[in-house]
Amino acid sequence: MMAPFLALAAALSCQPPAGLPTPRLEGPTADQPARKLPIGSYTLSLIWTPEQCRPEADNGEHVDCAIARGFVLHGLWPDGKGAQWPQYCRSAAILPQSTLRAHYCATPSAQLLQHEWAKHGTCMAGYTPDRYFGQAGRLYRRLRAPAMATLAGTPDLTVRQFSGAYERTNRLPTGSVRLNVNRRGWLQEVWLCLDRRFRPQRCPVHQGGAAPDMRLKIQTAG
Repeated sequence: MMAPFLALAAALSCQPPAGLPTPRLEGPTADQPARKLPIGSYTLSLIWTPEQCRPEADNGEHVDCAIARGFVLHGLWPDGKGAQWPQYCRSAAILPQSTLRAHYCATPSAQLLQHEWAKHGTCMAGYTPDRYFGQAGRLYRRLRAPAMATLAGTPDLTVRQFSGAYERTNRLPTGSVRLNVNRRGWLQEVWLCLDRRFRPQRCPVHQGGAAPDMRLKIQTAG
């Protein structure tokens, strides 16, 4: 059972492995083209690792489940002023080991760090990788998990109820949290909507996420 506020603290107390793998280069593709658009807002995405790291789960983000606990940082995503968003705005070199190690406890995956910088960080004018990950990390460290075990045991828990609990725990505006839920109804990610000054705001109506009345399940093992 995971006590309130411990999920994030556990993720922050890790020790990166002695040698991290060198990530591969990432860039635009036919399916994911470069797109330079004005930034209208941001999304901060957090991965719920008890679901991500289940043995039978498809760990698509390749999170290091040996050290990942509770919520870890997926990334800070610039959003556009409409339904589309900027991505792959300039070329991205391989991240140095010093950068990977500095930010690995928040985002425990060398390849995910490379991906986030290439796809999202390069669209933030004037940002280096360390400045980008530093900004994302500061936002991440301000957040606290609600009582996840209690919520997991709530009968007929809905997306709206969980989002409200998360907002109250962190004193966030109503409607500033969206959830990414898999096809089996389990929580995968929390998405926090931010304005251009990185302040929490109500999510734009065009942005996605699970329907508020959807039944939600939460994995607490791990």
